[in-house]
Amino acid sequence: MPALIPIVLASSHLVLAAAQVPQLDFVPGCHQAATAAISPGRNEDVCKRDETDARGRLEQEWAQFTPSQKTHCTTLSRLGGYPSYVELLTCLEMAKAADALDESDQPKDAGKP
Repeated sequence: MPALIPIVLASSHLVLAAAQVPQLDFVPGCHQAATAAISPGRNEDVCKRDETDARGRLEQEWAQFTPSQKTHCTTLSRLGGYPSYVELLTCLEMAKAADALDESDQPKDAGKP
């Protein structure tokens, strides 16, 4: 029985982590974007403000996304390149909208003869 305690503690930590907005280091991405001068008038400070604002929105809206949406989008936001709260928020909003379309696309009397 004592051998199960670390497993229980570890699994509860994973559930807790999924319940919170992930920590992303967006600063290198903002620095890189500013250095590349991708858009005129977009500097590192503007990028950091956008990322901070997106994190704030995620903190407010996190509970409305499903666990699968959170897992999928968090994984995507960390693949290749620099992680971004703006990209994470966009992915989650698109996933939620796609799921809503899937639900509204079903016939009302599906399965009835």
